[in-house]
Amino acid sequence: MTGGRDLRDLFSTNDRSVTAQEAFTNRQAQWDLVADALTEHLRRVTSPGFDVEDLEASRNNVIVLHGVGGIGKTTLSRKLEAALADAGQRPSQWGEPSWPDGRILPVRIDLARSAGTDFEHLVLMVRLALAAHVGRPLPAFDLALRRYWEANHPGEPIEEYLRRGGLTSRFGQVLPEQMQSVLEEVASILALPGVVGSVVGQVTGALVGALRERRQTVRALAGCARLADLLVAEPDLDALSYYPHLLAWEIARLPERKRVTPVVLLDTFEDVGDRTRRDLERLIQRVVWLMPNVLWVITGRGRLQWADEGLQGQLDFTGPEAWPGLAAADTPYTRTPLPTSSGGRQVLVGDFAPEDCDDYLARRLSRDGQPLITGDLRMVITGRSHGLPLYLDLSVMRFLEIRRTGRTPTVGDFDHDFPALISRTLADLTPDERHVLRSVSLLDAFDVSLATQAAGLPHEAPAMRLIERPFVRENPFGLWPYHLHGLICSTIRDADDHTDDRWSRADWQRAAARAFTALGRQWRAGSDRDRLLLTGCLRQGLRLAGDHRLELGWLTDAAWAYISDSVWEPIAPPGTSDRLDTAADALVELLSTLARRQHEHRTRTVDRLTTILDSRLLPVGLEEIALYYRAKAYRDTGHGEAARRGYQQVADNNGRLAAAARRGLAHAARLTGDFPTAHAAAQTLGWEGRHRRVLGDLWWLQGEPERAAAAYLVGRTEAEQHAKAGEAAHNQALRALAVAFYDPRQAADEIDLAHQLLVSLDLRATMINAAIAALLRDAGDPALADRLPALRTEIDASGLTSITPTLELAAAFDQAVRDDQEALAATVTRLREQTRNGDYAYYIDIAAFMAGLPLPAGHTGPQWLDGEQATRARWRGLVTARQYRLRNHQQQ
Repeated sequence: MTGGRDLRDLFSTNDRSVTAQEAFTNRQAQWDLVADALTEHLRRVTSPGFDVEDLEASRNNVIVLHGVGGIGKTTLSRKLEAALADAGQRPSQWGEPSWPDGRILPVRIDLARSAGTDFEHLVLMVRLALAAHVGRPLPAFDLALRRYWEANHPGEPIEEYLRRGGLTSRFGQVLPEQMQSVLEEVASILALPGVVGSVVGQVTGALVGALRERRQTVRALAGCARLADLLVAEPDLDALSYYPHLLAWEIARLPERKRVTPVVLLDTFEDVGDRTRRDLERLIQRVVWLMPNVLWVITGRGRLQWADEGLQGQLDFTGPEAWPGLAAADTPYTRTPLPTSSGGRQVLVGDFAPEDCDDYLARRLSRDGQPLITGDLRMVITGRSHGLPLYLDLSVMRFLEIRRTGRTPTVGDFDHDFPALISRTLADLTPDERHVLRSVSLLDAFDVSLATQAAGLPHEAPAMRLIERPFVRENPFGLWPYHLHGLICSTIRDADDHTDDRWSRADWQRAAARAFTALGRQWRAGSDRDRLLLTGCLRQGLRLAGDHRLELGWLTDAAWAYISDSVWEPIAPPGTSDRLDTAADALVELLSTLARRQHEHRTRTVDRLTTILDSRLLPVGLEEIALYYRAKAYRDTGHGEAARRGYQQVADNNGRLAAAARRGLAHAARLTGDFPTAHAAAQTLGWEGRHRRVLGDLWWLQGEPERAAAAYLVGRTEAEQHAKAGEAAHNQALRALAVAFYDPRQAADEIDLAHQLLVSLDLRATMINAAIAALLRDAGDPALADRLPALRTEIDASGLTSITPTLELAAAFDQAVRDDQEALAATVTRLREQTRNGDYAYYIDIAAFMAGLPLPAGHTGPQWLDGEQATRARWRGLVTARQYRLRNHQQQ
């Protein structure tokens, strides 16, 4: 929907063909909330059991719409006022209300300091709106107000006060006339002399006496049980805050034809005071409580704390029993109708959706009915705005400012931060809260403790207050539950700050160092098995270290912890570039490369790790990681000699990965068929060298898969005892592969377990091993050949060349079981090509053993652990056992 001309835009250009309009973007969810709440409110106040004088019943007559500065709360408040006052001002998509026309009286009151609204002004605004709408005096309240006025504004007629405050032009002079007529009417009822009847003190005194004597002449006012007490109370500001009780009573006894339901919209509530000075808030809350037949729609930056029991003594009415709707948690951002019956009365006004941002920008400025801001510019502005309307508004002004220079705005002009966002955000924060806000802008997410440590403060109170602000978003399921609104965070972090307490570069550097140290402290204090904490601290710590050129410190130990379990969660912080300038940049690239190798060709892994090593940015202790995993990548891509050199270099350095490197050398010996050397090396590796897995790899190649399965089982158990999920999954997938050679039924269970262990892991080679196990389990099935091409393609795409011969060996096992000599010959040919460099050449021997065929003439076999003939017999026995099982199954 579109409002009138936007005067700022109108006076920002000489081009009269440009139409500058105030654009209102649909807030359907908030309208639904207000409409539903008003419908429920009407039902409640018109029910037979409702008593406007009941001061003990809980109150559910308040809606709070809160949100970050610039989110559009004031615009929404104005639109709600217009829609409630006139159905013609209601956006069509808001739908038709369920209440009758003319019975709702919206009264919008701006509490902003710039508006100059004080408590007297607020009370008068409500009464003036009723005076204009109802058109009759409200005697109980008007007498009390007249008495208050003459006591506190001697010599100043109320009509002069209204004129000077600009209220006469809005409401006219109806109220002074009604107040005077009430005075005269009561004096007449009480038969007071003319001179006496013009003095409010004399009139109210006589009225109090008549009320307490229960005279029949004042029976109309006698129904208000507390009127006499209020008329004799000292007529000060405190008493004025109780007079709205009289106003509520008068509204409740209006005749049917005059019946009206006020909806008071209090805007900019954050300017009422702060969390330590609640004098004005106490008075306003008292009015809200004493007028339960009025619906109050409060808009401001923060939640109302009235339902917090800790405020007893600061406010009159506190706790969840008093305000059940305010005690409920914030209703989540949503574009669907919101619940109002039992809670959810505090609603965070969310950001605009991207389509709403585009709609807003398209309609703000136009020429000949066409958007002046082009689609590409709207897309960029929308993306940078994070849905904040203030940013959109500031961007419109920037667009006009650039046009004034005679230049057409381009996309690059809106890669821009607005310092005005900072001043709006910081406006009502204490100095300590500002300090915490700037500190946590360096973090992607935080908790109260982390925020306090990052700010370097000795107490948590400022951080606890800050998290209640609407620009701090909460994800209760996150490692750290709080994060700043995206635009607020980036603006505070990046924009030129012109506030009085702005930070220097040194201030930002010290804050980054504090935040970095605090993250390291949290990680070290956590459990060794907490991967979520580890990766969270790594991501935030790496970005801080990279952006602010900090020493790696605790990141070195965290990096070792990250690689120790072979889980490989994505670790690169958002917005990371590929440029290597610092040790932190190199560490980010190292850990990211190790994670990404599960999804890209291993030759790319080799290239990335070589670039990192050539940069010389990593300390010696971390260079070892790059050397070791490059050696593994060389092995995976079939470069055995390069892999052996890398493993040997790491082993010679005798660092943290020396045992793993010696395992790599044992693997290298196994690949060339030097099984005795590999077996001897396995005896020295221990748990750190994963000796059980190395033995399992040896045993199944000797035609002893049961022995291999037992070794893998022990390896998996040891891994689980050490909380190494990745290693446990490796062993289980290989155990499934070994069992699949001799027991297909058990293999099905082992494969299922392998998949369960892999659910939360990203281990591509291990997943392929589990897939090969499934092929071996199904050996003898004629349809198995159809599954081979897809798996070959996956292996080729990942660059895991070293797995290809194992896949072909599984195919050879199937072909031997089915006695398909032609297919087996083709497989052996592929194996011969794949093992040309000498690695895995013994797979040709095993294929011949399985089929009972002689070895090719001149072929040099590997060094079997107990000789060729025994090994041949075992492999042939596995094939014949499978053939026997299949025949029995067919006969059954």
